[in-house]
Amino acid sequence: MHFRLTDEQQMIVDTVRSFTERELFPHEGLVEKLGDVPPDLVAQIKKRSIDAGLYAANMPAEIGGGGLDSFDVTLVDREFGAASYALHYIVARPSNILRACVGDQIDEYLLPTIRGERVDCMAMSEPDAGSDVRGMKCSAVRDGDDYVINGTKHFISHADLADYVIVFAASGEQQTNRGPKKLITGFLVDFGTAGCEVVPGYNCVSNRGYHNMVINFDNCRVPAANVLGEEHRGFDAANQWLGSTRLQVAAVCVGRARRALRIATEWAATREQFGQKIGKFQGVSFKLADMQTRLDAAELLTLRAAWNDTQGTVTDPEIAMAKVFASEMCQFVTDEAIQILGGMGLMDELPLERMWRDTRVDRIWDGTSEIQRHIISRAMLRAYGA
Repeated sequence: MHFRLTDEQQMIVDTVRSFTERELFPHEGLVEKLGDVPPDLVAQIKKRSIDAGLYAANMPAEIGGGGLDSFDVTLVDREFGAASYALHYIVARPSNILRACVGDQIDEYLLPTIRGERVDCMAMSEPDAGSDVRGMKCSAVRDGDDYVINGTKHFISHADLADYVIVFAASGEQQTNRGPKKLITGFLVDFGTAGCEVVPGYNCVSNRGYHNMVINFDNCRVPAANVLGEEHRGFDAANQWLGSTRLQVAAVCVGRARRALRIATEWAATREQFGQKIGKFQGVSFKLADMQTRLDAAELLTLRAAWNDTQGTVTDPEIAMAKVFASEMCQFVTDEAIQILGGMGLMDELPLERMWRDTRVDRIWDGTSEIQRHIISRAMLRAYGA
């Protein structure tokens, strides 16, 4: 077993790293100040990422995407993760679930999204249904050739930049030996459709400029032709989508922690107190050692899951372990980096305080740390029939 990247993979890493440092880092201060990414900057980053061949890297080459497999996409996410999330997300990759598009959906949604002409977002969370996806109250009732959708979705990331939403709604119910269970269906809904309203969400301490929105559905009529995947099988598709995004969170955390550790190490190697470099003090040097150890462990867990995904052998616990460990590692590393820099670590002249704030959400979204631990332990106990 070896972990050396191929020449092609190293070229991907070098290209994304250079793009991140050149096109994203210089704008982080502006985004923090404004709490937004100006439209002209969005257009600039999108165009330059398309020109560089980095846009929609996760989609198959035969339909216009970058053609990268899960492992290569994880390398891309790791490098982008060093930058402000609001900026690096502009270099969009369409939701993997869009591969379920069929017929006219391909020309209307999938292909324009890959080309950067349209932007998607995904709506699952509700005010009363976060981790409990089956508890969603947003409903979709069949009425002739349409479905009528009613309900509210919140925490909908970048809906303000999107042209349409992939929304999941309860479309039926089935009886099981554990009681009734809601059936979920996914829909493609264009913003501007009557009964679909997008309103500002909440002010979040993490990821300034990357907005969350609320979407209200009030007797919103959606053609049956806009069902994404199979009726009542949206939960299966959503589970597949969640796996890839959890891996993305892990990779982003690794990239962010790498940058934080680099800043802390450089500071420890050059800052002098009491007549010597502070990195010589055991209280600082041991922090660096622990930060590096946890970072390497998180990266290996993440790359293992990504590699197995390309082989078609990845398991839910592998992805869960990568996500929970990397997100908690990043919180540890950014916090320790601030401690090493002292007061300067909390000043906005440096990116550490932003990274510290930004990474807090990683232990919550795309499945909380508690949910990941449940996935891991459930698989362990299942082997014993428990």
